Amino acid sequence: MKFLIVNGVNLALTGLREPEIYGTKTLDEINGELAAFLNSQGHQAEFFQSDIEGELCAKIARARDFDGIVLNPGAYAHYSYALRDAIAATKVPVIEVHMSNLFSREEFRAKSVLSAVCKGVVVGFGSLGYQLALMSFLE
Repeated sequence: MKFLIVNGVNLALTGLREPEIYGTKTLDEINGELAAFLNSQGHQAEFFQSDIEGELCAKIARARDFDGIVLNPGAYAHYSYALRDAIAATKVPVIEVHMSNLFSREEFRAKSVLSAVCKGVVVGFGSLGYQLALMSFLE
């Protein structure tokens, strides 16, 4: 199987930005762990990160050759109807991931406009959330 791991706005700063919330692993370290996990089971991953909403939408729209998409949209989860439409339009299942527990933070973070068009949502497990999402595809 082949998976697309997509990270949105500000996630390139993972490991540096608010480590008490998001942890100290960098996005490259997280991606390396995910690649090793998938490779050990005979699967592949492609990784993509952008702070630009349109680039995220375009990447998801072109993701026809993947068996699943793991998406951490960052703050775009709370207001990006363009990203929601891209997810709804793709035939590839998408699992939304957030490293922090959105429900224990600011009130505006508790609502995602993307969740309803995703196969599932994983929140609050740090970088392990990505692996949990991938494991659900492998079941």
